[in-house]
Amino acid sequence: MSATVIDGKAFAAKVRGQVATHVTALKNDHGITPGLAVVLVGEDPASQVYVRSKGKMTVEVGMKSVEHKLDADTSEADLLALIQKLNDDAQIHGILVQLPLPDHLDEDLVINSIDPAKDVDGFHISNVGLLGTGQDSMVPCTPLGCLMMLRDHHGSLSGMDAVVIGRSNIVGKPMAQLLLGDSCTVTIAHSRTKDLAEVVRRADIVVAAVGRPQMVPGDWIKPGATVIDVGINRIDKPEGGTRLVGDVDYESCAAVAGAITPVPGGVGPMTIACLLANTVTACCRANGLPAPEGLTA
Repeated sequence: MSATVIDGKAFAAKVRGQVATHVTALKNDHGITPGLAVVLVGEDPASQVYVRSKGKMTVEVGMKSVEHKLDADTSEADLLALIQKLNDDAQIHGILVQLPLPDHLDEDLVINSIDPAKDVDGFHISNVGLLGTGQDSMVPCTPLGCLMMLRDHHGSLSGMDAVVIGRSNIVGKPMAQLLLGDSCTVTIAHSRTKDLAEVVRRADIVVAAVGRPQMVPGDWIKPGATVIDVGINRIDKPEGGTRLVGDVDYESCAAVAGAITPVPGGVGPMTIACLLANTVTACCRANGLPAPEGLTA
């Protein structure tokens, strides 16, 4: 068996096209331009690249992009004051504080200071609670992207057996909630799971999000299962230099699975696409309009 490759790059481009269509309709029909504010504290190189990419794609889909770049030694009080200013700005519908923050800043305090309705990362404790109880919420971008790709590939997920490897607040836990919402039978596995291989082997859907390169081999995968690889790990190449790999061993898993996401080019591109989708959703809700179909959980 040779797995179908789920092309996240192409799917993300499709999602961005849908977002752009909704943005145009909001402008033409209601005179509203969705606005996304991104706050970057410090000089982390990876964060700087990511923020630039977010800003570029925000503008490309027709939305307003605002960036606040703060010094690494910015005080907590000053950061919280900026967030409050953005909370109060009616032209800003989404607020994202780029993580990680410098050590002297309390990430939980900062995240929970964002208006939950503008929390397009879906990390605010209120959104976590809303998602867990099946109510409308802002959903973390990476799990939302995984769900979109699964729905696109399978149609209905009802009754499927899903295993999520990893229990982080950013991916593992919200991914499990989303799969439950689509009527999957869900197991959250992790480093303490007994006989992890056997747990994974029974799954129709495997979502790997542990941050350990090539941890999941092909003989853990049920023939025909769908494998969503959230991991992005940089490893050394034998001939020198480095390359990106996921949390699953792609070659051996692709030989068994029915469908699989590659790394790079799988889940990664969906994260920013879903950030844009979340911003449009937040804008619609703020203005009493229905959330765009196909772009929400």
